[in-house]
Amino acid sequence: MKYCHKNKGLQIHAYCIMTSHVHLILSTEEGNALSDVIRDFKSFTSTKLKSCIKENSDESRREWLIWMFERAGKKNKRNSGFQLWQQHNHPIEPSNNTLMDQRLTYIHNNPVEAGFVDEPQTCAWSSCRSYETGVEDIVPLYYIQ
Repeated sequence: MKYCHKNKGLQIHAYCIMTSHVHLILSTEEGNALSDVIRDFKSFTSTKLKSCIKENSDESRREWLIWMFERAGKKNKRNSGFQLWQQHNHPIEPSNNTLMDQRLTYIHNNPVEAGFVDEPQTCAWSSCRSYETGVEDIVPLYYIQ
C-alpha cells in the first residue's frame, strides 16, 4: 500500500489485512484510474510476496505455497505462471455517509468476527487503531470524516 500511495497516487481511507483476503476503502488522486492502481497493487504485492516466500528458509510450507501459486497461474492465461490474487474484486461504492460508515465498521470489525482479536483497535493489520486513537498508521491514511 505504501508503494502504491507513493508511486501511483493511491489514497487509503481504511484497511484490514486478513489471512486470506484484504478489505480496503480506497480512492486515487485525480488523473489516476483506481482499476489501474489496484492492478499495479496486485502485481507489486504478488511479486514481493513470491520473493519473500522463496527467500525464507524458515517457511515450512515454502515449496507447497510456491507450487499452489504456480498451479493457479498456469490455469489462468492472463498470468505469467504465478497467481496470488484472484482476478476479480468485489467493489462496493458507498454512495452516502450511512453506507460509508457501515463499510468502515464492517472492515474494522472483521478481525473480531474472525476471532483473531477481542477488540478491533487491537488488530495490528487494520486502520482501526489509528481511527480510534489518532496515532499515525503504518500507511498514510486519508480519514473518513
